[in-house]
Amino acid sequence: MLTKLQKLKDEVSKVLIGRETEIDFLIISLLQGGHVLLESVPGTGKTLLGKTFAKSINGEFKRIQFTPDVLPSDVTGIQYFNPKTKDFELRPGPVMTNILLADEINRATPRTQSSLLEVMEEKQVTIDGETMKMTEPFMVIATQNPVDTQQGTFPLPAAQLDRFFMKLAVQYPSYEEELQMVRRFRETDPYTNVEAIISSDEISSLRAQVKKTKVDEDIEKYILAIIRQTREHAEIELGASPRAALALIRASQGAAFLKGRDYVIPDDVMTVAQAVLAHRLQLSIEASLTKTIDEIFMEILQTVPVPVEAEA
Repeated sequence: MLTKLQKLKDEVSKVLIGRETEIDFLIISLLQGGHVLLESVPGTGKTLLGKTFAKSINGEFKRIQFTPDVLPSDVTGIQYFNPKTKDFELRPGPVMTNILLADEINRATPRTQSSLLEVMEEKQVTIDGETMKMTEPFMVIATQNPVDTQQGTFPLPAAQLDRFFMKLAVQYPSYEEELQMVRRFRETDPYTNVEAIISSDEISSLRAQVKKTKVDEDIEKYILAIIRQTREHAEIELGASPRAALALIRASQGAAFLKGRDYVIPDDVMTVAQAVLAHRLQLSIEASLTKTIDEIFMEILQTVPVPVEAEA
């Protein structure tokens, strides 16, 4: 099965050059049933990454282009009156899929953003009192860009951010990566040759295997020490939630599994900690004037003692 995951990574890497870390984190999120928020300036491949990943896992894919005029019913669906049958019928929205690409999610109003809360947490959607379960695998890949934040955008509230398993900052490619990209795709569409690598049954099997990855007591205490530090830090107004603690354990299991191990070591925790936790934290007003949440979080990570004996 690990061979399948490597083939999946290779397939996505054919289109997204130099995105190995982001692809690894997407795979970890998929294996643990989590959702991912991609953030970067326009043109760095966020939407292409989401589309390519969806196509490579052979799931049904739908996309919502969020704008301020998108309504909650445009996301979840509606009950509408059919004049032919003279009865109300359910018309499911684009959320009823395997992979939902929520493009530029921060351009939707808070009311519309909140329409994703139930489906992201409970894997179900309620339309006029009727509840429908999602078909697994189900995953939301959302994108937002930090530019033009004053022009028709609405920052995601803490409750929404906490439901994203990971937040990934998509960086500019290196010179060599960009040169390779230009040469490879200047005459072809990179997305057209993407093949489906893995089935939903295989994903279910992999998810069961990942859950068996051992987490030693010392690792549990190490993770909880990091969580507690985010709550007690003088410059952090909102620390990590219990949901965040569980997410960090699961992400660490996923990181270990991708490396071919059936147990977690501190390096696994440190690999995923920032992507799992940083977006869930809020700085105090005073601290936000001089520092970023990433800077303070890395300070926390460096101050928490690492359980060295757990690596043995």
